[in-house]
Order: sequence, then C-alpha cells, then structure tokens
Amino acid sequence: MLVGVAAPAGGRVAKGLKARVVVGLLGTILRRANIVSSRTPIGLPRRARKFSKGVLILDPLSQAAVGAVVPQAIMKRQEIIRLTLVGALSGMAPDLDVFIRSDTDPLLFLEYHRQFTHALIFIPVGSLLCAAVFTQTFARGIPFLTVWLAACLGYATHGLLDACTTYGTLLLWPFSDARIAWNSIAVIDPLFTVPLVVGIIWGLVRRNVWAARVGLLWALCYLGVGLIQHDRAAAVGQALAADRGHSGVSVSAKPTLGNVLLWKVIYRHQGQFWVDAVRVGFGTRVYPGGSIPEFDPGLHLPWLDNASQQGRDLERFRWFSSDYLAMDTDNPLLVVDMRYSLLPNEIKGLWGIEFDPEASSQAHVRYRAQRSADAQRAGLLWAMLKGAEVPD
Repeated sequence: MLVGVAAPAGGRVAKGLKARVVVGLLGTILRRANIVSSRTPIGLPRRARKFSKGVLILDPLSQAAVGAVVPQAIMKRQEIIRLTLVGALSGMAPDLDVFIRSDTDPLLFLEYHRQFTHALIFIPVGSLLCAAVFTQTFARGIPFLTVWLAACLGYATHGLLDACTTYGTLLLWPFSDARIAWNSIAVIDPLFTVPLVVGIIWGLVRRNVWAARVGLLWALCYLGVGLIQHDRAAAVGQALAADRGHSGVSVSAKPTLGNVLLWKVIYRHQGQFWVDAVRVGFGTRVYPGGSIPEFDPGLHLPWLDNASQQGRDLERFRWFSSDYLAMDTDNPLLVVDMRYSLLPNEIKGLWGIEFDPEASSQAHVRYRAQRSADAQRAGLLWAMLKGAEVPD
C-alpha cells in the first residue's frame, strides 16, 4: 500500500522538494503512532512528482510545521504523536482551496486562493471539519474536544502565517476584500522552517514538549526579525526616493526567496514604478534597478472594451496585484504584476495576464508565468545575497 499526499501536478522544483520533505515528516508521525506499518512506503503520488509545468502556490512544509508545533507545545503528552499529526494536517488544510480552479477562467484560482478558507471567521468551521474527519480515522479514542482544540490551533496558524508573507491573505473575509500582507518573510525560508521541523521531530522522539516550545519561540523571534528588516529596507527605499527628488511616495519592501537579508523595494511616482534591491545586514547595500511606466489602459490597450470579459478580468487582476500593473517589456499584450520578479532589482514581472485583440467579448484573458531562471541570473541573485559586487 502506498500512502500518498495529494498535491496539484506541475509545481516548481523547490516547492516540490519541500512537499516531499513534509510527506517524510508526516510518514514519521504516522509510523510512530502505529497508524501505518514501518514497511509501508510513504510518498507523493506519481502525478505530483512532475514539476515541469505550472505553479504550485502552497508551501506545505512551513504550514505543517507551524500547525504541528503549536498543539505539540501546549497540549498533554499522552497523545502527543497523534495530536501533532492533527495540528500538521489542520495547518495545511486551508490550502485545499488551490483545487478551486477552472479550465475556462484562468483567474478563478487567484480569487479563491487565500480567501474564505484562510479567513479568521472560518477557523472554527475549518477546524471542526478537520476534527470530524480525524476522529473517524487516526484520532479515534481521543475525546472530540481535544482533537478539535488541536485542529483549531493548527488551522488558526495558517492564515496568520500566510499574512506574514508577501502574497496577501483575506483574513477579514467576508467583511473586507483587503489582501493583508505584512511582508516579513518569504513564502519559502529554510531558516524559519528547519528549526521548527527539528523541534517537532525531537519532541516526538523524546515525548517532550520543550523542544517544540523552543522551536515555536524561534519562529516568533524570526518573524519579529523579519518585521525589523522590512522596516529597515523600506527606510532605505524612502531614502532612495528622496535622493531622486521623489517625495510623498509609499515604498513597498518584500523579502526575496529564503532569507530576510535581500529585499525588493518598489514605489510609484508620477506614473512610473521605481524598483531597486536592498541588502540589509550589519551594513546596507543598494543594487539599483530601473523604472517602468505604470499600466494605463487607455494608452497601452486602447482597443479594450471595459464591458468585455477581458475588461472585467483586468479589474480582477488589478485587485489581486494591488494595482501594481505595468506592461511587459517584451510583450505589448502582457500586463504584469510588478511586485514580484526573479531578481529583486529587475522590472520584469513573474506573472501576468495576456490580452487578445481578436478575442470575443466572452473570452477570458490568458494567465502567463515567466519563471525561467538561467545560471547567470541565479549567480547574480547569490552575489546580491552575499553583498558582493554585481555588474550594472
């Protein structure tokens, strides 16, 4: 028998590897709890091992680790293994919304990912559903309220952790459609996640809550450091704007993948987006970027009918991207989200929507991801992370 954890096919390699790690962690818990045999192979389904296409948005390992460490740190030891599993699975459960997607509407997943399943008001409902499933499977024999409490603690961490990243989370749904993003940590950051996983495993092996408590303390401290680093990077961005004579701007700072040292800073001034990279360690180093005109539908897509489906899709994407829109530098029909790029000082967006002047009034836009990274760009990113010189 193969115990599998379903995942959308076609995720990126890095996140796919993390999915395998979390499956290994869950496998350890399942075996320790005698839920499966020690000889039972545990892994990802074959479909989830193909990483060549598409985008995998969720970050399962971090969510599982945070969801597991909270109940493990504060609940009774007697059922520590099974309650840890309850917390881990509940911590990942809100991301089941990635399966809300449409073959005909490419923006549906943008609207529903990190929406109602991540909202604060949904925590009791989501955790209750998790507890109902778990008490009928591996958590049989544990009082329902105990399982529900562990599920509630795990589920509650998900939306809050997502709000610490840059993507934006609808914590206040349905009362507000604001995408809350505190920009203190990247979606994937080993320095945040690995100590948590070590604490969880150590606590399971030793049946000791203190390892989990140390891991939880590390996570909270790391998030606090991320907030401090965010403010430092934003302050450098404000200084850069002032040096250019740009006053009254709002600077957005976002961490690059896997660290809180290197940040992308972006602001808007008189119809232009200005982008730079900032490294804030013991000292500060700026890697100047460039500027690009903000998107103007009357100028860039004068033929677009606002009442058409493509016109409505534009407004949906504008909401998702907080209006950080610009035309792609290579494709005059591609509108990109300027908040994200492979290199923090470049002006080429990671994703966008492509328009078709010949499409019918009912046709949707196309969603496009631009994630190809060559060795040269990877080398530049590593050099920036180290604080080294890079060519202009």
